[in-house]
Amino acid sequence: MLEKHPFDIGAYEKRVKEGSCFLCELLAGTNPHHVIYEDQSAIVFLNKYPSLYGYTLVAPREHREQATGDFTLEEYLQLQQLIYQVAEAIRRVVPTERLYIQTLGSQQGNRHVHWHVAPLPPGVPYELQQTAALDSSKGVLAIPDEEMALLARSIRQAMERLSPSLMPPSSN
Repeated sequence: MLEKHPFDIGAYEKRVKEGSCFLCELLAGTNPHHVIYEDQSAIVFLNKYPSLYGYTLVAPREHREQATGDFTLEEYLQLQQLIYQVAEAIRRVVPTERLYIQTLGSQQGNRHVHWHVAPLPPGVPYELQQTAALDSSKGVLAIPDEEMALLARSIRQAMERLSPSLMPPSSN
């Protein structure tokens, strides 16, 4: 069982409200994360501040701010297909009782639209599930960098095994 370490939610809120777009920085190579997969239209990476083991984010490469309004139906469905593949890969790698998929963010911070794919492990008491399981104000998991790299690689390999014909070659 991984321990949680404190997370400064105030500093995080200040950074996302006043700082540069963390996703655009990641794509520019100035905000390193453990990338699971990327192609010409999207990127998939592990959450740097996970409240759950295997917590992953999926985002379009292009800075878009509306979960549906900034996409054509075809673009949206392509992203949802990728999210499905990521979710199924996570379920094969991480013990999962329930998989949470949602888009979060705000016009006040974290404007670049992205989807959260977070696996709830089996046996979590009901009162600690759902939004409580995603609450980083109670701390985030202290996962060593080497383990994060292995987890990203394992999820990527599971994605490739699931449907190689649907997966374009990864640039990583």
